[in-house]
Amino acid sequence: MRLRSEIPELEGEAAWVNGEVSKADLVGKKPTLIHFWSISCHSCKEAMPEVNKFRDRYKDKLNVVAVHMPRSEKDLDLGEIKKVAAEHGITQPIFVDSKRKLTDIFENQYVPSYYVFDKNGKLRHFQAGSSGMKMLELRVKRVLDEVRF
Repeated sequence: MRLRSEIPELEGEAAWVNGEVSKADLVGKKPTLIHFWSISCHSCKEAMPEVNKFRDRYKDKLNVVAVHMPRSEKDLDLGEIKKVAAEHGITQPIFVDSKRKLTDIFENQYVPSYYVFDKNGKLRHFQAGSSGMKMLELRVKRVLDEVRF
C-alpha cells in the first residue's frame, strides 16, 4: 500500500473479536492505527505492551484496529486467537483475516506492521518490525497534531 492511499473497506473477515468497525466508523473523525499481528509471531507478542500503551494513551484521539494475519494453519484457530488476544491485553477490535483478504489489499507481508491513517483516511506512515516504536509514536503525534488545526 502506497503512502496517501485511502483506507480500504474492512471486509472479508472470518470473524471480528472485541467488536466490529467499518471504514465509515474510522474516516472523518480521528486518525487510525491499524496493526497486523499473528498468534505465532514472537515479536508481535513482545511489541504488544507498547501497542497497548499507545492505544490507552491516545484512546480519545486515535482509532486502533488490530488485524490478525495467519502465518500457518495453526494460526487459523479462532479460539486460540481469542485466548492469545486476552493474554496480551488486546482489547481493540480485531479483524480476523483467515483468508488474508485484507492482508492482500494492504499488500502486507510482515508482522508486526503498523499503518497510520490521518482522519481523512489517507495512509501517512507504514512501519514493519518490532523495533522503532519511538518512530511510530512520532508519526502518530504528527498526524494527531494536524487534527487540532
